[in-house]
Amino acid sequence: MQIIYEYHDVASSDRLEAIVKEKLDKLKDKYDMLIRADVFFKEENTSSDETGKICNIRLSLPGPRLFAESSHDNFQSSISETINELERQLRKKKEKMQQH
Repeated sequence: MQIIYEYHDVASSDRLEAIVKEKLDKLKDKYDMLIRADVFFKEENTSSDETGKICNIRLSLPGPRLFAESSHDNFQSSISETINELERQLRKKKEKMQQH
């Protein structure tokens, strides 16, 4: 699976990329239909201390693309929540495919 990283107002980070790659590889093992992942890291000024570090991931696979986004006070939490949301979407998609 191809993984493309983009950073907006954030310095690129090998550590963040390694975390994302590890989690996406686990998803790829469960769902072999994944083709590509576009990962976006953004930082926003917010009034809350608990948000601002945003992780968006868009997955390309047969059919419509899947997308998830989350914002926390650190990128690791944002990555984890985004991956969890994508896994829920993938599980739903796989269940639908098995019913047909």
